[in-house]
Amino acid sequence: MAQHVYGVDLGTSNIKMYSLANDVTLNEKNVIAIKNKNEIFKFGDFAFEMYEKAPGNINVTFPVKFGVIADIQNMEALFGCFYKKINSGKAVNGADFCIAVPTDVTEVEKRAFYDVIMDAKIKAKKIVVVEKPIADAVGVGIDVNSPNGHLLVNIGADTTEITVISMGGIVISKLIKTGGMKLDEAIAGCIRKKFNLIIGSRSAETVKKELADAMNEQADKTSVTYGRNIVTGLPNAQEINGDLVHEAIDELLHQIIENIKVILERTPPELSADIISKGIYLTGGSANIKNICKLITKETGLKVNVAEEPSETVINGIAKILSSPELMKLTYVPREKEYE
Repeated sequence: MAQHVYGVDLGTSNIKMYSLANDVTLNEKNVIAIKNKNEIFKFGDFAFEMYEKAPGNINVTFPVKFGVIADIQNMEALFGCFYKKINSGKAVNGADFCIAVPTDVTEVEKRAFYDVIMDAKIKAKKIVVVEKPIADAVGVGIDVNSPNGHLLVNIGADTTEITVISMGGIVISKLIKTGGMKLDEAIAGCIRKKFNLIIGSRSAETVKKELADAMNEQADKTSVTYGRNIVTGLPNAQEINGDLVHEAIDELLHQIIENIKVILERTPPELSADIISKGIYLTGGSANIKNICKLITKETGLKVNVAEEPSETVINGIAKILSSPELMKLTYVPREKEYE
């Protein structure tokens, strides 16, 4: 393979890029700030700092929605910015890429991930794709080529992908539009309803990180959030407790669990035996919610294994794939006829 080889995971919330030559991973917010409709003002973490704060002439957007690319033009521009950043500002042409794509989406939506790199102004030499759950499993440390069945649940920013894999392939997969951002919206909605206080999505995310508990074991723990009072129109501070946050997210967490049960019901019996033995592998940023493992175990009766860095398992898996000729067999080059 070429000296310049890169792995890419385009998530709704974060973009992760791995350089094999330097053995470094770039992980920043998948956000771009466009000034006066056509000028790239900021990107990544800097752009996210401006989210919900920018003036009217600066548009701050997430190009990926619900796990798929919604704004391909901005995604190409953003990808180019990150590619230059991981190469310390240098323009590197003729590189090879491996990009993770969701499984339970249309072929056209899968193709968009490939096209982002193909159409970006970096003259890619070769582009291969890998199914995101496969990269996820490699990142967790699973022997994906074994004949055993494994159940992975990746709770991302906008979506949750529930997948059974075996022999290096996808047996059954389901993508649901429930993720960390939906939890943030529920928390913001609950605070608005109870206290007449409008808070931003970033404030809701902060409350979630501090107080969210799937088993409501920290109901009395409190945190202060800030927003605008609907009645007075004035800025206001409000103390929030863990019980309110649990009330907001409980139904959504149970939606995820119900879909895990649906996948378990549709799993072939022999693979079910493997899953009972090994348990569920939980990844994605929302795997960090306190006691979510306990809740899933309580509802399904299966043990839950959480990765050390749940939000980075996909890019870690791609890094391992790029380093192993055997694992490279898990990747493929999309053919045009598959998308016609």
